[in-house]
Amino acid sequence: MESWLRVEPAAPGALWSHTAGLRDLVTPCVINPEIEDEAGAPSLRNWMLRWAVDGTEVVVPVAAHVLGPPSGATAAVRRFSWRAGQRHRPGLGYSTSTGRLHGFESLAERRFLLMLDFVPGTREVLSQPFTLRFTAAGRRMEHVPDFALLLDDGVLVADVRPGGRGKRTDVVQFAATARAARATGWSYVMVAGWHPGAVDVLEASGRCRRPMQDPLGFQDRLLAAASAGPTRLSALVATTEVPAMARTHLLHLIWHRRLAVDLSHPLTDASWIHPIRVRS
Repeated sequence: MESWLRVEPAAPGALWSHTAGLRDLVTPCVINPEIEDEAGAPSLRNWMLRWAVDGTEVVVPVAAHVLGPPSGATAAVRRFSWRAGQRHRPGLGYSTSTGRLHGFESLAERRFLLMLDFVPGTREVLSQPFTLRFTAAGRRMEHVPDFALLLDDGVLVADVRPGGRGKRTDVVQFAATARAARATGWSYVMVAGWHPGAVDVLEASGRCRRPMQDPLGFQDRLLAAASAGPTRLSALVATTEVPAMARTHLLHLIWHRRLAVDLSHPLTDASWIHPIRVRS
């Protein structure tokens, strides 16, 4: 890994599914302060954000942009492309938080969308949301971040770079984006990876995250069986007459935080499923 990027390791210990936040699930990357200085400028007067709003280009100075994304800014400023032989894997991922499909340019970005969908409080997701035009070391540069997220607690701008890979010029762009985000009162994160173990559990439970019909009442019976205390997954689904169907509903309950599991361990028949105690 290049010296101008440092990956923050995941905190050791258990990571409970019902309390995990986005910053618990992702592994951030810290930019070397020297690069931060290189991306700096005496002022942000000439830094601009270009949005695509209802088919029209809207350019706003960074120094005057203290609100969230402009109303109607749901289109990507850069087109997603598919062609034979390309080395990345673009596509569309569904979000239960927004009820829409959102574009991604790599499998790592698709995984980030999955993590984001698991975390409560996501109000809007914008892929390739804006173009930042800025000056660094006397050069005019541009950068399109991967995502802008409108959360309950503010706006989060995110770039996804597995392993913290990136050329020096790329890192300058990340640092400038972080500086522009701070100037507007937003947050910025450069995602280098994921909490060990959490990916497999969320990939499995995420397949069952959409609304489900439950005419046989599996979910109520699973919740009742788990209320006595931690229970092995195999024993819990065995309390129903069709364990194979009960597994699907169990994953649905884990995803929607009605049952809990330790995300730092693989999800197997021997996994402990915990009830969620609601405090008055």
